[in-house]
Amino acid sequence: MLSLAIAITINFSPLYSFNINYLNITEYVNMPKEQLLTNYRILLDYLNFPWVTQLNMPNFSSSASGLFHFFEVKKLFMLDYLILIVSGICVFWFSRYMKRTNQYQKLNRYFKWGMLIPLAILFALLISFDTLFVLFHQVFFNNDAWLFNPATDSIILALPAEFFMHSFILAFGLIEVFLLIGYFITKKESLLLVSE
Repeated sequence: MLSLAIAITINFSPLYSFNINYLNITEYVNMPKEQLLTNYRILLDYLNFPWVTQLNMPNFSSSASGLFHFFEVKKLFMLDYLILIVSGICVFWFSRYMKRTNQYQKLNRYFKWGMLIPLAILFALLISFDTLFVLFHQVFFNNDAWLFNPATDSIILALPAEFFMHSFILAFGLIEVFLLIGYFITKKESLLLVSE
């Protein structure tokens, strides 16, 4: 669920389009929305596709440190996709086994209690996003390359912290939805088993 939520979030371009308007990003970078979206698509193509090995955003400068950070982000994207594929296959066969052996209802309590976790994280994001954002980078990166200097890596002006907060909210909101769906599916299976 986590890897799926991440994959959906990082590819959900309408979120960035919304943030361009909501956060007035065009004013910060003095660039029209269409140009921002073009550069954002170039960045996403680099992060998403293994065969795209060079990042060259035409309207933004990039330092060696900034490019290295995006390379590290690219590796995390690839890891997420790998986890999504492997876990997706495992979940498919596991769910088939649970349904075939009439054990689907046993998963209900895990979905029920699991729904509290994304809600707690969403609450923490709203209370102290800056602290969690720094902690996230300290956990996943063993350097300071993520601390962009706008003078050398102007893309950071087009990717404000609020955009990342909205991305985190979307990701954990999706996880909550997935858990809710899982809860109702397993609840339905439990009722069907009782009625039999």
